[in-house]
Amino acid sequence: MLSIDPKEVPTSKLHSYLLGAVGPRPIAFASTIDGEGNVNLSPFSFFNVYSSNPPIMIFSANRRVRDNTTKHTLENVIETKEVVINVVNYDIVQQTSLSSTEYPKGVNEFEKTGLTMLKSDIVKPFRVGESPVQFECRVNEVIALGEEGGAGNLIVCEVLKLHVSEAILDENQLIDQFKIDLVSRMGGNWYSRANLGMFEVPKPLSVIGIGIDGIPSEIRYSKVLTGNDLGILGNVAALPSKEEVTIFSESSNSIKALLKTDNKEEVHKKAQEMIANNDVLSAWKLLLA
Repeated sequence: MLSIDPKEVPTSKLHSYLLGAVGPRPIAFASTIDGEGNVNLSPFSFFNVYSSNPPIMIFSANRRVRDNTTKHTLENVIETKEVVINVVNYDIVQQTSLSSTEYPKGVNEFEKTGLTMLKSDIVKPFRVGESPVQFECRVNEVIALGEEGGAGNLIVCEVLKLHVSEAILDENQLIDQFKIDLVSRMGGNWYSRANLGMFEVPKPLSVIGIGIDGIPSEIRYSKVLTGNDLGILGNVAALPSKEEVTIFSESSNSIKALLKTDNKEEVHKKAQEMIANNDVLSAWKLLLA
């Protein structure tokens, strides 16, 4: 492996490694306003939600690597202590990217991007009308992480009010992860579109799984089964009984024929197919047979 000491590479190169390795990153499309009423709109991918009670989001407006200057967003939130964080979906990704252009102070990025300025209910910055979810926030704190180019400034935001488009809600009035169609940032010029690559991984909270260390060694050290396969197998509460395994092994001619071959690799491949089809119990019975 290439081993890197952060102090021994240029900040620009380290920045590229960090952004290339840590992703996809959600995007805070931050709308701010300065003390004179000048509007600013800019995206930030050093962003996430950190608390539900109180509802806290944090994004970082880094100092520019090339010349150590600060962004208008940072200057505005320090001055006014308010921001609207808008989420970015696929429908507005190109306009969002356009807003990242370094226009001079006083230029309204809403006008440059053609996005709609919606008046907020509590804070002064405007909401992005096309964004499916908008968070009106008070800035509780700005934490400077350094004074050199590339240093982050953590903007700690408390959500005072949120606005959710009804078009992205399901029958239970919750956000449908396919309808919201979020995008995120990767390294370089790359983005990721969430709903084209989503898959579900049930959280191991309802039962205590046996763990990978509880899997018999002849299965655990399979040349076919992957770490993901083993993780799924290790998330069962208990192994099937001998009686269940016997019944399964006699359940169909194809299973009996496969077991008669005594080909462990083929058995493991078949079990892997079952895991992929969410039939974990059958996979376990086949592996134990």
